[in-house]
Amino acid sequence: MVTHMPPSLLEVLRRLAPGTELRNGIERIIQHGSGALVVLGGGGAVDALCTGGFALRDTEFTEQRLAELSKMDGAIVLDESAERILRANVHLIPDATIPTRETGTRHRTAERMAVQTGMPILSVSEGRKIALVFTAEGRHELESPVTVLPRANQLVQTLDRFRRLLDLAVELLTRREVEGASTYRSAVSIIQRAEIIHRLGLEVDDLTVALGEEGTLIRFQAVDLLEGVEDLANLVITDYASRRRRRKTLDDLAGLSIMDVHDAEAVADVFGFKDLDAPAQAAGYRILGGIPGLPAGVKDGLVSRFRNLGRMMGASAEQLGRVEGVGRARAHQLRTFFDQLQHEAGLVVRSREV
Repeated sequence: MVTHMPPSLLEVLRRLAPGTELRNGIERIIQHGSGALVVLGGGGAVDALCTGGFALRDTEFTEQRLAELSKMDGAIVLDESAERILRANVHLIPDATIPTRETGTRHRTAERMAVQTGMPILSVSEGRKIALVFTAEGRHELESPVTVLPRANQLVQTLDRFRRLLDLAVELLTRREVEGASTYRSAVSIIQRAEIIHRLGLEVDDLTVALGEEGTLIRFQAVDLLEGVEDLANLVITDYASRRRRRKTLDDLAGLSIMDVHDAEAVADVFGFKDLDAPAQAAGYRILGGIPGLPAGVKDGLVSRFRNLGRMMGASAEQLGRVEGVGRARAHQLRTFFDQLQHEAGLVVRSREV
């Protein structure tokens, strides 16, 4: 069985991205219509399941050699980096008791080899002219960039729409926090949108790998739309979660299905929010994050001193200045920042002792 950490599906797909020599070799095999089994990695676990064929010594991998060797009936074994061809025309004999849902002999062998050795196995269908890669995580079809590109563009448009919704939700949350009218539902709304954006980003990442160099622009667009989303969600969680749950992050939603992510109650339960519509006071970390150059220790000191954002924003410059690390100049900076937030929220800034 597997004696080392197998490569992830994403790692394998990067090796097989359009434009790579390995992918070009697969495309040649498909064009020839010969079919193939290619093991991406040698070693004892693989050798023990190979019989017949012949070993190659110091044979550099090229797409032409891969295509020519595939014309023989047996499988081809490459090293893990696909830089050397180790064996050719070998017969693979994995454990026949390993369950498989595949129907074709080639695909069944590929799946069992992947499970038993942990090595990625490429299976190119002779009749259907498709290429599948089997890993310990399952199977994945290698699609043409022409097929993938429209889906990737549509996914980026969806990502952009959810980012706009998130930005609007953040504006609403800020206003409610300044007015002292926020609820746990307001916080959960941010967390939900952030998690959806995070998952869309993972899907885009998978598709850009499948696109190779053609996915560069889409990747840049996705990175721009994802910027700051995870940090924002984690600050909201820290602001509203109880002290014992403040270490929870967006990662704690990974176990929820996408349907559960859309369920405010399910998300609230992860972070211990009992009554979604109950009044809630933010600790203030997210708002303080909008002040340039404010050290983390000062933020902690302000939250510890005033307990919540409402009290913090109601404090005078003198009261703010008493917090360790704030001082007179920074206290006036904070007071000006809070006044501006209240002004933007349409509230009347009352007189304070300075």
